Amino acid sequence: MIKEFFWMCSGADTDLLQESPKSEQIKYAGIGGTVFFTAVMAFVSSAYALYTVFDTVYMAVLFGIIWGLLIFNLDRFIVGTIKKRDSFWKEFLQASPRLVLALIIAIVISKPLELKIFEKEIDRVLLEQKNNMTLLNQDQIAQQFTPEIQRVEADIKSIEANIIAKETEVNALYDTYITEAEGTQGTMKLGKGPVYEEKREKHDAQLKELQQLKDSSATKIARKEMVLLDLREKQKLQTANSQPIIDGFDGLMARINALEELPSLPSMFILLLFIAIETAPVFAKIMAPKGAYDLKFEEQEETLKAWVAQQKNQRDAVLTTDISLNEKVYYDVAKDEEIYDYKKQKAKDLLKLQSDSFYKKQSDVLS
Repeated sequence: MIKEFFWMCSGADTDLLQESPKSEQIKYAGIGGTVFFTAVMAFVSSAYALYTVFDTVYMAVLFGIIWGLLIFNLDRFIVGTIKKRDSFWKEFLQASPRLVLALIIAIVISKPLELKIFEKEIDRVLLEQKNNMTLLNQDQIAQQFTPEIQRVEADIKSIEANIIAKETEVNALYDTYITEAEGTQGTMKLGKGPVYEEKREKHDAQLKELQQLKDSSATKIARKEMVLLDLREKQKLQTANSQPIIDGFDGLMARINALEELPSLPSMFILLLFIAIETAPVFAKIMAPKGAYDLKFEEQEETLKAWVAQQKNQRDAVLTTDISLNEKVYYDVAKDEEIYDYKKQKAKDLLKLQSDSFYKKQSDVLS
């Protein structure tokens, strides 16, 4: 039963193979087995590739089966339509379009399997790319918020600098009236005289202004810090929202691009292996000498061609004879006086009817 199944996979005529030698049966069973297992590999590779796209097993298996059946049908068509001829080069020329198609199929099948075989190496490359993308994304988002953050921070520092400057001024006034009381500077008189009182009042006035400045500045700084906190929260939120997009950067195209960054030699070996598997049935069919099956198949085709040609010639002879008979019959009819008189009378009747109809229409228009 398995042998007959592989015969079917090879696209051969199972009835003819039943009558062929065992060597022919084994040859076509091998060709069919290659076609079948190529379709199995196509199913596996496409299912994995589609799993990276849909991220669901059921969809991947469903479309994988459809793709495997498509490749199976194409391979069976490629092998089954190659006919043995008397010249190798004629056979090769006949099979050249099928070889190109087999090459394309091999490339399509091998790529998803390469992705699976080199999955760990591809994950490493993707991790590096994701890290670089994360840093680049953070830098880009920071460029959006940094100018505004720096401006707010500069405003806060400016307010704080005004407070420090005012404190320095008040401290200087404090030192002035203290040294005046001690008699070490100013009037150089010990005690709290009029000059001391004047300097003390000036210091107290500036101290009051300093306190007012601190109160108003504290409100301004609090508002600025709220703005600063809001900007930093927005920056963190935007960074967090964009990170899942970067984390999900592992689709089919991303993996193919990551595979291109790996050394090409291992991928080339896998591709060559699948090219060899895919083209093996075609080359086996071309290079194998004519066998009993090929002779039987050729005889069957020639018999069918002869029968079709015979039927066509017979139809042509029937048509030629019928035309000749019709010409003779109508020639004899043309000489018959009875037929002539009958057609003449009918022609007169038709002309009378046309005249009556024309007269009636004209009368209706004029009345």
